Amino acid sequence: MWKHRFKPSDIHWEHLWENAMRLRKEAECKTPGIERERLLRLARQAEIGAEMSQWLRSPGPRPPK
Repeated sequence: MWKHRFKPSDIHWEHLWENAMRLRKEAECKTPGIERERLLRLARQAEIGAEMSQWLRSPGPRPPK
């Protein structure tokens, strides 16, 4: 039996950024309250996820040649 393995793609972080921008735009249309705060929290979580995804996929420091 084999296990399906997830392979992260390069566009994953782009999707997260687009989702964060959409959520922020949606939150701008709402009046201050619970729903607006929920949307802003979700947007921030998407931004953090995108930043972490980029950070994890970065090559990091390279040794001198």
